[in-house]
Amino acid sequence: MIDPHTLPESDPLRHTMQVRARLTELAEHLREDIQKVDDAAFKSLFNTTAEVLLGLEKAVASYEEKASNA
Repeated sequence: MIDPHTLPESDPLRHTMQVRARLTELAEHLREDIQKVDDAAFKSLFNTTAEVLLGLEKAVASYEEKASNA
């Protein structure tokens, strides 16, 4: 895997890779918090939020794939 910090600031992949990492990290954090709190509405909110973030991560990954193939 490429370290995004080795890419030039002007390379979109530098930024998309960093954003993907943050989205994934936050989704994982939300899923961990679901296990810690016993509140159905909270669990639903955090689960839905994690799903949305992972959907965004997939969209960014799709962009990266198309940019790499161009």
